[in-house]
Amino acid sequence: MVTKISTADARKNFADIVNKVAYGKESIVLTRRGQDVAALVSIDELELLQQIEDYIDIEDAKKALQEPGENISADEVWKQLGL
Repeated sequence: MVTKISTADARKNFADIVNKVAYGKESIVLTRRGQDVAALVSIDELELLQQIEDYIDIEDAKKALQEPGENISADEVWKQLGL
């Protein structure tokens, strides 16, 4: 279960909240006026999320390379975009 804390309470108890996330591996959702606005997660959880995102990106790239048609180099795409 995810703990929800208002941003006002988070400011008052910042050190304790960071310890819960860092050492207790607890995820915390910050709220403002009752709405979820941000989340605090452990560095291990962040790294896992990044690995999952990288895996999805790689799989999407593999699928794109298998599609029929002419491949365009990254340099050409940047040129076309004016970058």
